[in-house]
Amino acid sequence: MVLAPGKSEGSAQNRHRGSDQWLLVIRGAGTAIVNRRRYRLAPGVLLLIGHGDRHEIRNDGNEDLVTLNFYVPPGYSRDGHELPAGEPAQG
Repeated sequence: MVLAPGKSEGSAQNRHRGSDQWLLVIRGAGTAIVNRRRYRLAPGVLLLIGHGDRHEIRNDGNEDLVTLNFYVPPGYSRDGHELPAGEPAQG
């Protein structure tokens, strides 16, 4: 995921019903808000957002916030639609 300065992804209502999200910060700085708690994001930070956790990722730095995200089990189909809880990804 790449967020330009001042941009955000998600909202106070955003959550993944069936998968945990592992977010690794590659470059940039920002803030993750998970269940109303704030976490500082910087290169090397690894954050677990558990399934059902409400979350938002904000870039409050001066450069792109670049993260590598893994969803376990898969959270999205190949065309970007969220998968229902417990449904495997289709090829």
